[in-house]
Amino acid sequence: MIINQLLKSHPVRGDDRGQLVAIESNIDVPFEIKRIFYIYGTSQGVPRGNHAHYKTKQYLISVSGSCKVTLDNGLDKETYVLDKQNKGLLQEEFVWGVMHDFSDDCVLLVLASEHYEDADYIREYDQFTKQVVK
Repeated sequence: MIINQLLKSHPVRGDDRGQLVAIESNIDVPFEIKRIFYIYGTSQGVPRGNHAHYKTKQYLISVSGSCKVTLDNGLDKETYVLDKQNKGLLQEEFVWGVMHDFSDDCVLLVLASEHYEDADYIREYDQFTKQVVK
């Protein structure tokens, strides 16, 4: 297993009115959240991600439906299933991530440690492996 303790379940609080999952910056997510985005309406069989970041950490939660996320540190790969609204997955910097096998109703919420900066992305897998495997 390349990723220790990265998949985390959060407490669900609720009653007959509905359910609530609270996630707090620097408590439940191990960084200050600077950017939030979500992915939805994905085409069948089309993966998302396919990149790593130099400094950005991401925390992924499927708030509707399900998807799989494959994380790769350049030596090992592990695939995680995000299929519960209270389950989150941490993707550290210098970890290649691919989101795939989205259900039709999937909404994947991503909490990021940094503001968007194009120069933070490693978009070529060969470039990624040259930097992390020495």
